[in-house]
Amino acid sequence: MSPTPVAVVQAGSVPFDRERTIDKAVALLAEAASGGARLVVFPEAFVPAYPKGLDFGARVGGRTQEGRRQFRRYFESAVEVPSPAVAALGAAAREHGVYLVMGAIERDLGTLYCTVLFFDSQGALLGKHRKLVPTGMERLIWGCGDGSTLPVFSTPIGRLGAVICWENYMPLLRMAMYCKGIQIYCAPTADDKDSWIPSMQHIAQEGRCFVLSACQFIRRGAFPADYPAIQGDDPQTVLLRGGSVIVNPLGKILAGPCYDGECILRAELDLGEIAETKYDLDVAGHYARPDVFRLVVNERPAPAAEFRVEPPG
Repeated sequence: MSPTPVAVVQAGSVPFDRERTIDKAVALLAEAASGGARLVVFPEAFVPAYPKGLDFGARVGGRTQEGRRQFRRYFESAVEVPSPAVAALGAAAREHGVYLVMGAIERDLGTLYCTVLFFDSQGALLGKHRKLVPTGMERLIWGCGDGSTLPVFSTPIGRLGAVICWENYMPLLRMAMYCKGIQIYCAPTADDKDSWIPSMQHIAQEGRCFVLSACQFIRRGAFPADYPAIQGDDPQTVLLRGGSVIVNPLGKILAGPCYDGECILRAELDLGEIAETKYDLDVAGHYARPDVFRLVVNERPAPAAEFRVEPPG
């Protein structure tokens, strides 16, 4: 099998402006594809924003009216699945013949979810993954996903899936991905700390998979003037500094990390290397001990209500 060229996009949203953010994503996708990429990965919450530094007016026992208005702006700029916004992303993937992994804030009924959308090279929406556990204050604004959106897709470029930000610190979730045979492990994130990079290297070695992690680079000036971030109002203040990276199955960094601005990281993935690396470690196979440890994964949807129509008689 020939190596697969891939790209990781490190860029910032146009915060709270869904349409302009999608326009930017489409342009970045075209740029990535022009360099030959067959897979393009975007950061967590790229559409419409990762609201770094915002507290949404929350205190224990109370919420402010201004915080409610801030949530409304976020809610109204989120995406529904399906929707014209999602269709536009699919159309861009089809136009350039690439697989697309896009971080988005999904709106469903009255709740927001931190979601990854997967598109094939024909523009079809393959499916989605909703973040199982939002981290810290994220739990105020995002709901929890369930086991029904833990896909690994078998595609011509490899077995593709995604684990979002600090979900990557959930050992059992990682094990579920390994047991599904993931080869291209996408890790959209908002974690720009130095410690993130060795975590991605560890996962690549543990799972014997390629890891593609995308984080935004964005300054305060990209956000609206009335955005009350704790970092202040200096437009040059960096709210997310990137740190995107591509890692091979033995933990070697193939591209990145980048911390000095927007960029597109590129690499070629030889999936044949995975067999070479699993020769001495396959945590879902010969290095497993199912007689001692076993993982049970509930992939049933968990809606708040089930509506059943009983047959007559």
